[in-house]
Amino acid sequence: MHFYLPKISNRKISHGNKFDKQLNNLLMKCRITFAGVGLIVAAMLNSGNAQAQDVHFTQFDASPLTLNPANTGAFSGQFRASAIYRDQWRSVTGGDAAFKTIAVSLDMPIINDISIDDYLAAGVQFYKDQAGDGNLSNTTVMLSLAYHKFLGTNGNKVLSVGLQGGYSRKNIDLSKLYFGDEYLEGQWQPGTSAEWGWLTTGTSNYIINAGINYSQSIGGRSSFVLGVGANNLNQPLESFDKREAAADVGLGIRYTGQLGAIIGLNDKFSLRPAALWQSQATATELVVGNEFNLKVGDTYDAPLATAIYAGVWYRNQDAVMVTAGIEYKGFRIGVGYDYNTSDLKAASNNNGGFEISIRYVQPSPLSLARTLFYPCSRF
Repeated sequence: MHFYLPKISNRKISHGNKFDKQLNNLLMKCRITFAGVGLIVAAMLNSGNAQAQDVHFTQFDASPLTLNPANTGAFSGQFRASAIYRDQWRSVTGGDAAFKTIAVSLDMPIINDISIDDYLAAGVQFYKDQAGDGNLSNTTVMLSLAYHKFLGTNGNKVLSVGLQGGYSRKNIDLSKLYFGDEYLEGQWQPGTSAEWGWLTTGTSNYIINAGINYSQSIGGRSSFVLGVGANNLNQPLESFDKREAAADVGLGIRYTGQLGAIIGLNDKFSLRPAALWQSQATATELVVGNEFNLKVGDTYDAPLATAIYAGVWYRNQDAVMVTAGIEYKGFRIGVGYDYNTSDLKAASNNNGGFEISIRYVQPSPLSLARTLFYPCSRF
């Protein structure tokens, strides 16, 4: 859970509330940095209108279950395990207050109908997010189900529908925050703030997400996937302010749309463009880019093919990102880096975030024997 704005943070989707706009104007006028993140968080807690935000990643295809529940089981194999770590704004906030996120997921088909290829898949997603001087943290566990319906007679089209639900817990260390009324006659007297009486150190809630994907193969080398999703459907209530009215603190629905493709130019080389759009309240985000993938060695069939890849991406009005990695015997290991281009670039020296990810897909002997592959398991 974070309270930062879309133009000064390339890590969260903001709710764009009234206080966000006021703070954004203040930041632009004063050209201040986030060296005192705890002070900003405390101010927003005191505003009475601060709301939460959802995590996201530069390598958004490396954490498929946080992107869309319909991605659960959307791959060819027995199971898929994914993990990603992100570290951001270390150059602005310092090491202890840097934004740090880790996400881990496991998903697999659980019920198959071999005669028609349709199957039901299940997965579990865990992520933990921590940022700021006040150790503002978010720990979330989600369970998901998705049904994959193969269309047509040759199995090259799939319609996937997913549902996800789970539990989220937010915490903050109030002892590390500073409030204006703790300064009395020029002297700092910790623990004397009036805010302590109406602030709580934690809040928790349940979350419901849903999504749908359509995937299709085109010829023997190319395919595409198109998906839409809606997160926080129940708009859970969360606040560190004990006095808040329920209507002021509901977590807004986050709508997502993603498009990805694999364009095989030959047996070895392919282009893999993708786009991600997200909208939450009045804030929107658009990420577009392309990955260049080169298969090496003698095995060209996924998921066992060995390949190297590199990508270039752009997040609208926020950052230019680069990614690179290797695929080997079912593993995909990648790194990503953000070059900040937003209004915060003066304070960040254009530094954004660093990511490292790993994904493993256990091949299915049955699917390999029948050459049945999920079309464009791009996310």
